[in-house]
Amino acid sequence: MKYISTRNKNLKLSFREAVLKGIPDDQGLFFPEKIPHVSKELFNNTHKPNLQETAIEIARHFTGDEIPQAALSDMIKKALNFDIPLSEIEPGVFVLELFHGPTLAFKDVGARFLAQCMNYFSKGSAPFTILVATSGDTGSAVANGFLGIEGINVVVLYPSGKVSPLQEKQFTTLGQNITALEINGSFDDCQSMVKEAFADKQLTTKRNLSSANSINIARLIPQSFYYFHAWNQLPETNLPVVISVPSGNYGNLTAGLLAKEMGLPVSKFIAASNANRPVPDYLETGVFIPRPSIETIANAMDVGNPSNFERILTLYQNSREKICEVIKARSFTDKQIKTIIRQTWEKTGYLPDPHGAIGYGALKQYLKKEKATGIFLETAHPAKFNMVMEELTGEKMELPEKLKGFDAGTKRSIRMDNNYQELKYFLMEE
Repeated sequence: MKYISTRNKNLKLSFREAVLKGIPDDQGLFFPEKIPHVSKELFNNTHKPNLQETAIEIARHFTGDEIPQAALSDMIKKALNFDIPLSEIEPGVFVLELFHGPTLAFKDVGARFLAQCMNYFSKGSAPFTILVATSGDTGSAVANGFLGIEGINVVVLYPSGKVSPLQEKQFTTLGQNITALEINGSFDDCQSMVKEAFADKQLTTKRNLSSANSINIARLIPQSFYYFHAWNQLPETNLPVVISVPSGNYGNLTAGLLAKEMGLPVSKFIAASNANRPVPDYLETGVFIPRPSIETIANAMDVGNPSNFERILTLYQNSREKICEVIKARSFTDKQIKTIIRQTWEKTGYLPDPHGAIGYGALKQYLKKEKATGIFLETAHPAKFNMVMEELTGEKMELPEKLKGFDAGTKRSIRMDNNYQELKYFLMEE
């Protein structure tokens, strides 16, 4: 398997090279040269493989002979040492809970697999600096995934005042090889600074930089695992299957589309967004217009220029017609999100977080017009947004033990202006 740049199909790197480099020099994104087709036995047999078995079978297509089978199996067992259950909350509507990992967010899946890959590939190399921008859960998942790994330092950029206090504590209290930079700006500003760093030859000559956002191909690929795992947990149905994906930087949706191209027989995907809706607007108009992000209660989706949309365009040969055949879109305001959370809690007894609520709301709108079996992704534990949850339910929310540990920690961050030169100086000197 070779990996091309979304902006240069003639650039072909190995999996190892793509993972360690993170982002191509042309500022595109790495993408598989060809999409592998997995055996139908993976999702169409009497023996339903578990999450780890599914992940090993899929991953080997992307890693080829660069990671021996025994090593790959060991890496996945270490990374995915938790379950991802599918539950029916009302007839024909299922929730895939992606928050059972150590930081209680879906990004644990990709971040922990990436950490294992980086650890495997970087042995014997000069120290690496993982540079990552976060709008919420990415920072905590990456920081905890790489915590204590020798020879790898993590620098997390995040927008000051724009992530929830619990999310912030999850990556600012760790210390060791984790540094948090609190940026006076938006997530898009943080992401722009990260991309500028990777394009800076003076910096990259001095420092081994790599990424851990879903711009890194080893963060993206493992997210496809749980779409197959969800399918294997579904009861038999004669209806088409539709999956609603809360979408911000569009890595999660891109991974679902990869799963479909690998052979998973999903009928449609729903791109469920908050008030940040450049992709829904593209599906309506055919014009993609990046814009400043809007702050919402679903903060992990506050992205005005989603990086992974470039991969979706590559996957479908820049054809809006092909994209619209597979993806439908819905978007919601904060007021609508709160209504969905409250009504879901009252009618079903299930309490979604703001991001999962958007996925559920989008799915319910789709099912009003189309007959299908629906799955929505619940991407974070609702307790991470305990103030919103308590306001809407009127009940005190008990923090899970995992979150209590983070909440008791002391925040340590370095304040920094939205200024690339300031970031460059810090990276060059530190």
